[in-house]
Amino acid sequence: MIKIRRIIIWLTALAAIGITGMAFAQEYPNKPLRLVVPFPPGGVADNMARIYAQELSKAWQQSVVVENRPGAGTTIGAEFVAKSPADGYTIYLTNVGHSSSAAVYRKLPYNAEKDFSPVSLLADVPSILAATPSLPANNVNELIALAKLKPGTINYASAGVGTGSHLMGEYLRILAGIDIVHIPYKGTAPAFADLNSGRVDLIFEPIGTALPHIRSGKLKALGVTTAKRSPVAPEVPAIGESLRGFDTSTWYGILVPAGTPPNVIKKINSELVRITKIPEIKDRLLAQGLQPVANTPNQFAAILKEESQRWTKLVKDAGITVD
Repeated sequence: MIKIRRIIIWLTALAAIGITGMAFAQEYPNKPLRLVVPFPPGGVADNMARIYAQELSKAWQQSVVVENRPGAGTTIGAEFVAKSPADGYTIYLTNVGHSSSAAVYRKLPYNAEKDFSPVSLLADVPSILAATPSLPANNVNELIALAKLKPGTINYASAGVGTGSHLMGEYLRILAGIDIVHIPYKGTAPAFADLNSGRVDLIFEPIGTALPHIRSGKLKALGVTTAKRSPVAPEVPAIGESLRGFDTSTWYGILVPAGTPPNVIKKINSELVRITKIPEIKDRLLAQGLQPVANTPNQFAAILKEESQRWTKLVKDAGITVD
């Protein structure tokens, strides 16, 4: 009789847990959320985050606050998210730097693969290799020739060690066999400020951010990073036209802490996909040079794995390490 009573209690408890889990998924979200961005305000990721935060807030009738946590090649923001409750109320918008961090940093206070769950890729964007007007090179061939003539005298800015702009610079350095110097900054805005003032020579910058500076004459475009020219700026040659094999772009996507309930991930994903398909939102993203690519968590997981392998090899070849 006692055993039967215990079994009944146990089954009742299990049922209660199931009902509670279902109720949580149905009620989610029922309080404000934060959308963490591992970059300073004003860059591409921050602009994207504010577009999606606004739309999520409208859809869910809950405040979605963009929280900038820049520094250390996205690892400061990533650590914060990895250690946040896995309840769906902390969402993380990151980029390719997330895939390279494990290779770049000898010690990380989180596991880039195991401590996060993929939700959706949001956009893919080519970058432009932009130069200060005073640099005596007007295309990639001239840049390579100049760098070989004067090794170690040309420098390039990045948003930080291990970020996409850094990796692209090393990709160019290795593939072209040239000696150019990396100057890391804490984010895109200060790097761009020094580029515009002529303190640094080059930067790889997402096409939407770079084009206004190029078309105003403040900077000049040496090449776009994808295999073919971009329809956004068809006048800019692809770097691959001069340097065979050069083909890369920056992705932006959403992660959540590992252990976030699958039903909650599914709900976030479906809302992100819906928002990305809104014509007005697509136009706003395209205006910034972003190609909308919302997909499933499994598809994004496969991309993360491929990107991790790719950039780990580059980091090793380039000898990039941070203690």
